[in-house]
Amino acid sequence: MNNRTQWMEDLQKNISDLIARSPAADVERNVRAMMTQAFARLDLVTREEFDVQADLLARTRARVDQLAAQVQQLEERLAALDAK
Repeated sequence: MNNRTQWMEDLQKNISDLIARSPAADVERNVRAMMTQAFARLDLVTREEFDVQADLLARTRARVDQLAAQVQQLEERLAALDAK
């Protein structure tokens, strides 16, 4: 049984070595390089950067809404003063 196990391990190692030296390894490296270049040109952002910007946008939107409400109140007060 040990001899059969050793034979399987040797076969697996030989197949792994063959694949590592085959054109498939070169194709994988070339595809990775092409994809990396393509992603670099797309101006992609990380999830962390996206989340930071989404949080900033939400806080900015809340502040704009608050200021809009204040402007509305001031306009109403001004209209009330003009009506007198």
